[in-house]
Amino acid sequence: MTLKLLADMNLSPLTVAALKADGYDIVRVSSLLPATTTDTVILHLARQREMIIVTQDLDFSTLLALGGYTSPSLITLRLSNSEPSVVTQRLRQVLPQIEQRLSTGCAVTVGDSTVRIRELPIHRS
Repeated sequence: MTLKLLADMNLSPLTVAALKADGYDIVRVSSLLPATTTDTVILHLARQREMIIVTQDLDFSTLLALGGYTSPSLITLRLSNSEPSVVTQRLRQVLPQIEQRLSTGCAVTVGDSTVRIRELPIHRS
């Protein structure tokens, strides 16, 4: 399965271009929707097109949990340095490791040295 990634606005175009050059099927939200588009609409688009959202925004995991959704899969970046080169390097490290899990519906939180995977739907504790 080829992952289809939807990069939120907070992901640099440089990261998107680098991942695209690596062969990933990735597009920025701004290529598909206006910059003012709400997270709810982005979530709906990703679900319709079977895309995985890549973001630094915690709102998406909240929306997934509150809605009880089983898709789309989500990658939330919680890195101490958000420079495009650092984000790109971390995604290059993590994506091959989590690719299979992303295809089954999960929320992945990527830290500087950690990766936390939760199956969807997210159950509030």
